[in-house]
Amino acid sequence: MEWGRLRRPLPVHVVALTANSYKSMYTPIHSNKVYEQIAAQIEKRILSGELRSGDRLPTERELSEQFRASRTAVREAMKTLAQKGLVDMRPGRGTIVIDGTSQAMRHSLGLMMRVGQAGSSASLVEVREIIEPEIAALAAARATDEHIASMQAAVDIMDASLEDADTYIAADNEFHLALARGTQNDLILALVDSIVDLLSEQRKQVFSVNGGPKRGQIHHKRILETIVHRDSREAREAMRAHLQQVREDVKTATTSKA
Repeated sequence: MEWGRLRRPLPVHVVALTANSYKSMYTPIHSNKVYEQIAAQIEKRILSGELRSGDRLPTERELSEQFRASRTAVREAMKTLAQKGLVDMRPGRGTIVIDGTSQAMRHSLGLMMRVGQAGSSASLVEVREIIEPEIAALAAARATDEHIASMQAAVDIMDASLEDADTYIAADNEFHLALARGTQNDLILALVDSIVDLLSEQRKQVFSVNGGPKRGQIHHKRILETIVHRDSREAREAMRAHLQQVREDVKTATTSKA
């Protein structure tokens, strides 16, 4: 008799109250691989822009209730998203949405270079010769005054840091990132940002060559001038000339080490 009463279904109004006691943003999961579906739902919201970098996800308990899944499944889903560079799990602060895709690409490309799968520094120059002249051309057409101001600030820092490799290279990175931002194409910016560590290593090579930083500055200023004058054709040519200088200095640096 007691067991019979325990198995009796709850009244409809009680079920409705329980189901509506919180507002769920997610769809209940029915699968053996629950954590994968949890991760997929959250990833979809991040990629669609509904969740943005800096947004805090609900707590593990709240997500467990919304998905009607175990906290273990939620925890595994968060680990999956963290591995993809989409969230940052911070003890005591919760789980934060991040834009970690470029960081993940940097790590992968850097590893490829270290184990010899991505070729030599000359290979990086080739990649740059393919994409950066068109970045400069687009930036000449699209860059805002704010983008141009960032480029000018980077050039000024490089001028003042011709004997300081770390500061010069950081400003050199910023100059080229500002060009990428000037295209107003987020994918281009992500691509450039993903190889910034490789570019830093290459710029160390250029900096080590006698007169390398000064030659680089001649080209940076020429590129900036073409952006200011909104001359896409000249911007493209100025970048090609700069990369030819980079190619020659990298070759000199490599030869001197041999």
